[in-house]
Amino acid sequence: MLASQIKDKSMTTLLSAQALQLDTSHGVLFQNLNFTLQVGQRIGLIGHNGSGKSTLLSLLAGQRSVNSGSIQMARLCRLQHVEQHLPHTLHALSLYDAMLDAINDVPELHWRVDSLLHELGIDAATAEVPVQSLSGGQHTRLLLGRALLRDPNLLLLDEPSNHLDLPSLLWLEEFLLNWKGAFVLVSHDQRLLNRVTRQSWILRDRQITCFDQPCSEALQSLALADDAAQARRDAEQCEIDRLAASSKRLAIWGSVYDNEKLARKAKTMQKRVDHLKEEQTTVTEGQPWTLQLHGKESAANHLLQLDALTVRATPDLPGLFKLEQFGVRPGDKIALLGANGTGKSSLLRQCWQAILSGQSSEHIRWHTAAQIGYYDQSLQQLSSDASLPDALYPFVAGSDTGRTELARKQALISAGFPYHRHQQKVASLSGGERARLLFLALSLASYHLLFLDEPTNHLDMQGKQELTEALAGFTGGFLLVSHDRDLIEQSCQEFWVVQDGRLERWLDAESAYQCLQNKPSLSQDQQERHSGQAAIPFKTTDIVFNDMELALQRLCEVEALLQADLARKPRHQKAQQQANWRKEMDSLNRLLGL
Repeated sequence: MLASQIKDKSMTTLLSAQALQLDTSHGVLFQNLNFTLQVGQRIGLIGHNGSGKSTLLSLLAGQRSVNSGSIQMARLCRLQHVEQHLPHTLHALSLYDAMLDAINDVPELHWRVDSLLHELGIDAATAEVPVQSLSGGQHTRLLLGRALLRDPNLLLLDEPSNHLDLPSLLWLEEFLLNWKGAFVLVSHDQRLLNRVTRQSWILRDRQITCFDQPCSEALQSLALADDAAQARRDAEQCEIDRLAASSKRLAIWGSVYDNEKLARKAKTMQKRVDHLKEEQTTVTEGQPWTLQLHGKESAANHLLQLDALTVRATPDLPGLFKLEQFGVRPGDKIALLGANGTGKSSLLRQCWQAILSGQSSEHIRWHTAAQIGYYDQSLQQLSSDASLPDALYPFVAGSDTGRTELARKQALISAGFPYHRHQQKVASLSGGERARLLFLALSLASYHLLFLDEPTNHLDMQGKQELTEALAGFTGGFLLVSHDRDLIEQSCQEFWVVQDGRLERWLDAESAYQCLQNKPSLSQDQQERHSGQAAIPFKTTDIVFNDMELALQRLCEVEALLQADLARKPRHQKAQQQANWRKEMDSLNRLLGL
């Protein structure tokens, strides 16, 4: 009896939709959508940019109306829509008052604000901060808190992971894992979707396909279905071609020999061809463009050298952090990690501004022959007043590819910008379109070194995967600022973490994540369990090691750095740095028993 009740409850429908269709000024956004959403379901809503994911959530929340079809909501459904952005009317309020604003119509719930703030990890001091001064992670917690005050059993979450730093993203993941109600989560973060969802709705080609699988498995199933559909279509096309050729041949014979029977047979066969064309298997329209990046190898020892550099948001502001001596060699693939506001983007911007000025200094030096590119997360490199072909020109002026206007226009068409849009101004493009245009510009040139500042902010899931593959196969070097864990782990080999006003170098992603969460490394914990005694964590000024092999590798690196510095003229040597290196070598020798 109890098991039956539990089963019945788990199958209770909260919301259902039949034959939904929505038309926009650009055409039909989606049509004939049918689905049900049940108690406890954890659904990832997946699709390309512009496929209508956010619009579908707003329809389910009752904020928009469909052209045809219907949405039924059960009486027991308590739905809350968590949008991407806070209303502007809240920006002048404190976080606490913004929470109260969500339940102004039910004063008896005001007592819940204090307890909920504690559950969300928001302290009393932060609760008094104006909303406009909050970080992206705090905005997400506020948006969730406002929804949770209504005690929902269904959350519609519209890209809550956008612009979150890694610590906030890990918090969001933990929150969703512990959430007991149902939710629909729109996100392009495949790792997050795999961790917190059990079902996937894939919106594409104006249709929705539902899978009882998390994101990665659902995408694999969809790919298999696409392959099968393409095979069926190819077989159907062969039959259509065969019948069409026979029909044409019989029609010719009927005309030449004045044979009415052959002519009727040709018409019958042509009707069969027309019917097969109408019933032919539909295949996906796919994406118009594949993201690519072209790298160059270099014989130089270093592409970029940073010495005693204080990183600042602007020259007149206090320093965010300081680094002693770091370098990027040819082929280095480095992720720059840390919480929002610690100075990661400022480091890239400071380096890029120095390169644009053409003036190296004792703090920032680069190889003069190196071709260096920069992806700015604000997308300000593209001139807002320029037409699309003209916006590409500064990126390709010094290369063989795309220098002619015809080549640039052909590239734009292949990237999904049709000819009639080429005179459109960059300022009129959406954020996703501007990101695609900037990536197209970078793909038309080749680089020894790339600075990439949050390149996934406007990319959909397929675009992220293409970027991951492009960076994994990139023959040049790059410095990447990102919070996308799949991108970081699959494309990077070294991890620089900005924390507590300093920069540390790590050689594995997991240890870097634990550093950001202020947790000990797994290898240290494992060492304690296996040895039965307290492990001796080894942490130098610049690098943390988890095994003896890495320590030996670092010892060789430090010895080489010391010898290189000693080979300089005395006035260019860094006595303090040499002392640090010698101290580090002594620690390494003790660790290795040398």
